[in-house]
Amino acid sequence: MKYLLIFLGSGTGGLARFALSTATYKLFAATFPVGTLAVNLAGCLLAGFLTGLAGRLTLPPDLRLLLFIGFLGGFTTLSTFGLETFDLINQWKFGSAAANLLLTNLLGVGLVFAGYLLFQGVSKIIR
Repeated sequence: MKYLLIFLGSGTGGLARFALSTATYKLFAATFPVGTLAVNLAGCLLAGFLTGLAGRLTLPPDLRLLLFIGFLGGFTTLSTFGLETFDLINQWKFGSAAANLLLTNLLGVGLVFAGYLLFQGVSKIIR
């Protein structure tokens, strides 16, 4: 049952991501990735709101799976990154929060470059 809830939440989150991103690109017609930015920022706002809600109400574990792992995971993983960094700051672990920010962003972009270079190398071999 847990897997089904995560599956349903992820699918719904993915559809919501596509809808918001598409609408944002149509609205702003920019060369900057405003659709992705809108989704990531909305996901972080929603993660914070849901965290506050979960702290005030007792959400059943299945609903938490559906919303946090499923929907937010399908919508954007930046919300999880933001939430985990927030938790570190809330626990006064500023060094860990800074490391998470730097490592995720710098290594993430670096690994995009590495993956692209890897593809370039592999594509030369399989030509």
